[in-house]
Amino acid sequence: MNLKLFSFNQKNSSKKLELFLNSRKSVQQNKSAIVKIIINKVKKEGDKAVLNFEKKFSNTKIKSKKIKFSKSEIKQILKKVDKNLKDSIDLAFNRIKKFHLKQKFIPIKYKDKYKNELSYKFSPIEKVGVYVPGGTASYPSTVLMNCIPALVAGVKNIYLTTPALGKSVNPAIIYAAKKCRVKEIYKTGGAHSVAALAFGTKTFKKVDKIVGPGNAFVAAAKKEVFGEVGIDMVAGPSEVSIVADKFSNPDWIASDLIAQAEHDYFAQSILITNNKDLIRLVNISLKSQLMNLPKKKIASQSLKKYGLAIYVKNRGKISDIVNIIAPEHLEINFDKSNKIISKIKNAGSIFIGKYSAEAMGDYLAGPNHVLPTSRSAKYSSGLSVYDFLKRHSFIKITKTGIERLGPSVINLAEHENLDGHANSIKIRLKKDN
Repeated sequence: MNLKLFSFNQKNSSKKLELFLNSRKSVQQNKSAIVKIIINKVKKEGDKAVLNFEKKFSNTKIKSKKIKFSKSEIKQILKKVDKNLKDSIDLAFNRIKKFHLKQKFIPIKYKDKYKNELSYKFSPIEKVGVYVPGGTASYPSTVLMNCIPALVAGVKNIYLTTPALGKSVNPAIIYAAKKCRVKEIYKTGGAHSVAALAFGTKTFKKVDKIVGPGNAFVAAAKKEVFGEVGIDMVAGPSEVSIVADKFSNPDWIASDLIAQAEHDYFAQSILITNNKDLIRLVNISLKSQLMNLPKKKIASQSLKKYGLAIYVKNRGKISDIVNIIAPEHLEINFDKSNKIISKIKNAGSIFIGKYSAEAMGDYLAGPNHVLPTSRSAKYSSGLSVYDFLKRHSFIKITKTGIERLGPSVINLAEHENLDGHANSIKIRLKKDN
């Protein structure tokens, strides 16, 4: 199995690369029509609709109507978590929390020359809902990365939902949730759970913001409820771009490409290099490593359809290529890369040096692994403490302030034909006041 070879050495290379990148978006079906039906049903029927949709979309027969984990259930599940796994989750929790605690949100306050007081203050969002996928994508790391920044921001009420009705839940998810002080854990998934968090039901608490990854239905549902609630982002399948040269280890490069490809059939793994021989060696290693991979089918299809080896003669163009791709994850897999890094503007998270495997960032390096995908790194950033804070501006104008600044406000308001605005200033400037 070989990666598609793309030569970035012609005048129209940028356009051709963009066409290839956009092709992945076009094959992912739009789920908005069916999602709208699901959301409206949940709004009208609440828990009943959530249960019916869970039965419809789940592969198991569901008898229970309890869609929230009880305290006793959680207590029993926590006993099943392996000690070594607990220790790893604890380590990850501490490292992620430590990094997010460094994210400062400093209030701003000052007085201008007219003694007007102007300030910015922050307050946490009150209620946050976290969606955690189930099945093959049941990850405690998802819990940590979505809950910890909310916790650090001061969010008091965190609610989590994960598909677990009629089937066993990953105990590590429950352990991570309790570690993050999650108030309630629900047992359902899909678009109907997103709707339940957005609008509230008898069981589900209505939240102010929904975060967390999911399949195409979940992503469409988050997009649909945006406005009723806030969302983190509409995330697509995962992606990595790896910049490497003749000194890079082809086996290490191949392993990192595979690590991303095993996430999803639509995941994208891209190698960017100025060395053709490295491409050949990486392809050989891919075949070898894929042979014994449990998720061989997913990874192979991802690499075959969306994998790419970009060959570029001029090393100076590497940063241009990266900025076009705007990858979720970027690995710079060689030394003396500062010049390239300084020119990179579009990337979610950048891993520097041969030991900085992207998988380290997925679990416990510290920075968040919830990152912009599908080229949205051109205008957005990864999840952080700031996503769970609201900024409030305070304005206190003095008598001198309105006397000095008011005439300009009147001029601007009258220019915009907003006479009511102008009059609200004029009435305060009347001398008899």
